[in-house]
This record gives sequence, C-alpha cells and structure tokens, in this order.
Amino acid sequence: MSVNDLALGVPPVDTGTLARELVSGLMLRPWGEVSASVYETGRVVALAPWLTGHAERVDYLLARQRTDGAWGAPDGYELVPTLSATEALLSRLRHAGDASLSEPVTRGLLALSRVLSASGGLSLPDTPAVELVVPSLIALIEDHLREAPDLGLPSVRLAVPPGMDAARLARLRGALRSGADVPQKLLHALEVAGEAACHAPGLVPTAIGTVGASPAAAAAWLGDRAGWSDRSVHPRHPLVRRHLEAVARRYGGPVPVGLPITFFERSWVLSWLARAGVPFDAPPEMVADLCVTVGQEGTAAGAGLPPDADTTSVVLYALALLGVRLEPESLLAYESETCFHTWPGEQGFSTSVNAHVLDAFGAYVERHPEAAGRYEGRMVKLARLLRDHQQADGSWSDRWHASPYYATVSCALALHEFGGADSAAAVRRAVRWVLGTQHEDGSWGRWTGTREETAYALQILLMTGSGEDERRAAAAARGYLFLTRSAGTEDPALWHDKDLYLPGAVVRAAVLASCHMARRDPAVLAAIQRSHNPVRKQ
Repeated sequence: MSVNDLALGVPPVDTGTLARELVSGLMLRPWGEVSASVYETGRVVALAPWLTGHAERVDYLLARQRTDGAWGAPDGYELVPTLSATEALLSRLRHAGDASLSEPVTRGLLALSRVLSASGGLSLPDTPAVELVVPSLIALIEDHLREAPDLGLPSVRLAVPPGMDAARLARLRGALRSGADVPQKLLHALEVAGEAACHAPGLVPTAIGTVGASPAAAAAWLGDRAGWSDRSVHPRHPLVRRHLEAVARRYGGPVPVGLPITFFERSWVLSWLARAGVPFDAPPEMVADLCVTVGQEGTAAGAGLPPDADTTSVVLYALALLGVRLEPESLLAYESETCFHTWPGEQGFSTSVNAHVLDAFGAYVERHPEAAGRYEGRMVKLARLLRDHQQADGSWSDRWHASPYYATVSCALALHEFGGADSAAAVRRAVRWVLGTQHEDGSWGRWTGTREETAYALQILLMTGSGEDERRAAAAARGYLFLTRSAGTEDPALWHDKDLYLPGAVVRAAVLASCHMARRDPAVLAAIQRSHNPVRKQ
C-alpha cells in the first residue's frame, strides 16, 4: 500500500533508498560509527596530553558538563563519566597550571561528593568494568588532592561504593607486570592498570594497532611520551600510536569508548533491515566477511575485542535472513546449565543476549528443520528463561542498554517468532506495557522520548500482531508521526560500555525498519489518515 506522505502531513520517506545508502555506507567506514565518549575522552586527556587534538578534547569535556557539575545521564550513569572528566581536568589544572579549570573541577568534585554519598542507596548501572573503573579513578583524584593541596579546591571525601575495592585492581596490575594471561575482555579497560599497562609483557596489540578496541586502553599501553625513545623498541608501538592519532583526527579531538565495532555494526544493521523486510542488497564482500568471522569461538564485535555470544548471535541471525547457511554451533561454547553467557565462564546474565541466541537458533531451524533435534531443546530452555525474567509490568531490562525498550524488543520479538505457544501471553503483556508507556507526543523513552526507543516500541507493536488491534494501530501511527517529524534530531547515547554510547548506523537502521513497517500496515495508515481528517461533530 503506497503512502502519500504530503497528504498525511509528514515529510516524504523513501525507506528503501535510505536503507541501501546506509548499507553501502558501512563499507566506507570499516571501523564503524560510534559517538564520542566523555569517559574515554577524559582518560585520553589525562594519559596522552601529547596526542593530536588535546585542546579540543578539553573543550569537549567543558562543553558537556551539566549545570549541576556532573557529566552524563542520570540514575547512576553520571558517576563514571564525572569521575573521568573531573580527574582529567584536575590533572591538567595540576600539571599545566590552567587556572580556568579551577571552577569546573570544583563543580565536578562537589557533584561526585553528592553522587558517591548517595551510592549506598543508588543502584549503579552494570556497565563493563565499573568495579575496576570507579575505584581506580577515585584513587587518582585523591592522589591529586593530597599531592597538590595548594590548588584551592574543596575538601571532599569520595567514598568507594559498596562492593568495590582496590583488591581486584591490584591483582590485575600484578598479573600484567608478570606477563601472566588476563581475560581478553579486561584489555578493553586496560587504562585502569595505570603504569602496569605500559607495554605490558604478553600483551600484543592487534595488527591494526588497537588495544582492547579502546582509545583509553591504547593510550595506557603507549605510556608517557617522554619514554618513547626507550619504549619504542616494541615493534607495534608506532602502529598503536598511528591508530590512536587516526581516531583522534576522525573525531576532531574527542574519542569514542569503543572502536572498531565493525562486525557488531554490520550484523545489527543487516538484521534490523532484513527482519522488517526493507528492500536492500547486502554487498557480497560484507556477507563474506561476516561468514569468515564466525570461528569456533564465535565472532568479536571488532578487532581487539574477544568473541562474544551477542555479536555471534546477531551475525548468525543476519546471515540466516540473507539466505546463508551457517550452523550456529559456535554458540554452544557460551552455554551453561541455566543460560547463555556473553563470554564463556562469566557469571553475568543478559536477557538480550539470550534473546538473540534464541533468534539465531530459531532462524536456523526454521530454514533447516533437519537440525531441530540439536537446537529445539535449547530453544525451549531459552524461551522459558526469557519468560521467567519478564517484569511484572510486561517489560524486560538488560545489562547492555539503558532503556527497557531495547531489552523488551529483543525478548518480545524472539518469543513471538521462536518461543512457541507458551510465550504468547508474555508477548501480549509486552504489547500492553508499550501501549501504556507512550508519551503525549507519540514517542517512547526511559527519560524522554527518543527516536531509538520509539523505533523499538513500534517494532513490538508492528511485528508481534498481538491483539489490541485498534489501539495498537493508533499508537503506532502516533509513533510513526513522531519519527518522521523528528528526523534529523540528535539521538542520545543509551548503549552500555564503560560509558553510554550511540552506535549511529545501528540506530538509524532500527528507525528505518520501523518506518518501513508502519508505512506498509493498512491499519496504521488508516489511523494516520484519521488523525489528519477527524470526523467533525454535527
């Protein structure tokens, strides 16, 4: 069914053309598209003041300080970026004597004192390496204040939150100094190791110069510029330096929290679009590259990161939708008695990871029924697990995203497609939750309405077809109008890393997918038409 956008009072949207441009653009930026990060930029300011774009990084931090002195999002998300930015500016104030930084540092210290004094009653987000990042930064700030008492800064006590201490940091630093093996995922936060990170024995940067796919980790591995003449004996020192400089130039000074995210980005974009039926052609070389990445241990999000179940699942699911037969047996390495973990042997649990594993198994079995015997039992276990983790209001939450709409779209779609009849009630509860949480302007969002979260809500309404038809169509119509009228607005960072980040291409793909489905749903189009041509009272 075609849509006359102008007649409906919305800007014209050619989702097919936009999708093809988005997919082809992925090949032009092979490292991926990730927003700049306050946390990561602060670490590079402190660790690598010699790096290209230092002044721009300082300006970036100053421009993003909130009126209350903190940085970042609310509900505990401000702690890590505020610690990083405050320590970075304090370091510059102390070592470069830049008196203009005294006021923002003071405001940052007071904000930290408020946040940390309440941390006993505040549930901190489960962001990667938070238990290492927080105590390491508190120790650095306390060292600055103790060693430079003449800066005229307020005397504050920064209490380490309950459950965090320096013991794990000490073990990590000792292991790095001795050359012992450390989990590869910890290299993403190598900066917490301090001086022990510099050319750590046994730690070899990737062939493209990344260290843990993190600019801060790369800066920590490079160490102080003054020692380059001695330390550059490491054969990959110049390579890491060039990579870090390339990242800084690409972003004009500030840096992202994780780069590259090549395979994470490509698989998510392709899966969003293909699942929604958006017409596009996947470049053959992109599909071939994704196939090659799936080894016995699965796929990593990008160079410098370890393979993980989430990226592996989404790669396998996207390839299945594109007609590529690739058995999902590599995911079995992540299975425990109770669930599938993001990394083998970890203790953490993620609803979205398990939902994506269900997607991967389900898409494969659907296309290759002869494999049902190996995966159907696991699919039943996954579906039961997801249903058990649904909250009373019908939503889900997750450790990899700040918004419940992300976790809920992941779980609701997986259960709807591959969870069997026993999951129908859970999907209906998710739909009712979405219908009950829409904002007045037609958007959805945890803190305020966003395009990303609205896209996820629309996918739940449009892909599950789970009752509430008239109300569902009216809500989807309002959501679609919000997306079209807010085109071009900046999307906030909602994805979990050491700091919140925005994978721009992934979010645009989700929005395009939702718009495409809305434009092809007769009930939604009729609801849009009614909203522009209301029946007049006699």
